[in-house]
Order: sequence, then structure tokens, then C-alpha cells
Amino acid sequence: MKGATDPRTDVFVIDAAVAWEDLGGGVRRKILGYNPSMMMTRVAFEAGAVGALHRHPHHQCAVVESGVFDVTIEGRTQRLSAGDGYIVPSNALHGVVAVEPGVLLDVFTPMREDFLG
Repeated sequence: MKGATDPRTDVFVIDAAVAWEDLGGGVRRKILGYNPSMMMTRVAFEAGAVGALHRHPHHQCAVVESGVFDVTIEGRTQRLSAGDGYIVPSNALHGVVAVEPGVLLDVFTPMREDFLG
């Protein structure tokens, strides 16, 4: 490969080139790509796994790649399945519960520097 770069900061995203990070509790994440203004991640959940309620200053949107999730944003809960998506405003309290195993594709703006630890 000519001019090998960090697969997370290249202009092309090759899923197989990025390792999963185990977050515990049946959740794992891949940082697919980022620059200072945005970040894309893939998050896999086992059935029953919880993305605990939290908030952050970043804007976020997500699409359900597979599975079924109960998504809560600011006290409002919706069951979403493959192809559905959601938008999280800055500082909105939000979280998910995997009703069955599934994968979310998340995009944040600006990038989540806290994910790069």
C-alpha cells in the first residue's frame, strides 16, 4: 500500500483495517475515521447491552445498521431497527438498550477527543 497512513485518519475507511475496542458490558467500538470537525464510529452491542444515559457537547447522529434498539433522547424513547436513525442535539441526555444484538453507526461533530485515549 503506497503511503500507509493511520486508517482512522485517511480519506478512505476500510473497516477491516480498524480493530474493535472492548468497552465492557457487551459493547465494543471501532473508530472508523475522524478529523477535527467530525468522527465516525461503529458500535456493536450484545442483546441486553446498555449504552448508559449520558450527555456531551457534541452533536451526534446515528443509523441502526442491524438489530433492534430502544433509544432514549431527553426522556423520549423509540424502538428502532435496521435502517432507522436518530439525531442527538448537543448536551441532550441520551442512551440505548439493545433489544437484540445489533450495530450502530455514529457520527459526531466535532470529533470526540475523549475516544482517542
